[in-house]
Amino acid sequence: MKDADCVVFLQWALPRLGLRWPGFRKVRRQVCKRIARRARELGLADVSGYRLHLDSHAPEWDALAALCTVSISRFYRDRGVFDCLGDKVLPALAEAALARGAARLECWSAGCASGEEPYTLAIQWRHALQPRFPRLDIRVLGTDVDAKLIERARTGCYRVASLKELPDAWREKAFEKEGLLLRLKQGFRRGVEFEKQDLLEQLPHDRFDLILCRNLAFTYFDSARAQASLERLAGRLRPGGALVTGAHEKLPPGSPFAEWPGCRAVYRLAQAD
Repeated sequence: MKDADCVVFLQWALPRLGLRWPGFRKVRRQVCKRIARRARELGLADVSGYRLHLDSHAPEWDALAALCTVSISRFYRDRGVFDCLGDKVLPALAEAALARGAARLECWSAGCASGEEPYTLAIQWRHALQPRFPRLDIRVLGTDVDAKLIERARTGCYRVASLKELPDAWREKAFEKEGLLLRLKQGFRRGVEFEKQDLLEQLPHDRFDLILCRNLAFTYFDSARAQASLERLAGRLRPGGALVTGAHEKLPPGSPFAEWPGCRAVYRLAQAD
């Protein structure tokens, strides 16, 4: 499939899925390869044939939506964000949790892919912050629309390359070798849970101190879905809680969040009056 042909197709198809083309520019080759493979599976000659197929087979849109789901995840991705979480955000949230008598910090990683992000948060807490807040535990819920990724996350096994940004001391303490992979030790998996959920259709019942929704809603979703996602996320945060986005994402206009001082891509929900 020629790149130009795929671009034209995506610019036509993505809005019909509630997605925005600019978010797919950098990942289009990955998505185009999937679409070309799907067209071959259906016995179609090219992307034009696939477009005609979509016009006459409505259920195929669900298959296309799955093909357009992009998962890029690593441990400690965007180091500056996690540094700021450890230095400023998590300590402030921990102190607020203790002040209200909570026994644990409640965190949610929305669009967690194969679990690198929620596990990074758990490792960071147990290695760097638990000694400072010994009376406070942490719970991290990871959700993703892809059931296969959720099952992979539950295994806690990863290739060495996915841990290259994790501080050496943390990696050595938290992981053990299992063949060619590294498995997260049970002590660091404690308190981390995974559920298959679609951000736009389902929400956890809990209220959270911290929500991470990075490189998902505010990159790929169109303006209406991004706004709806923001409202849903804000509804699950405690007043004063923190929302973490992708480093280059912007929140929709009129959001109830303010930038967390000294942190990039971290926002604080307004306190209740």
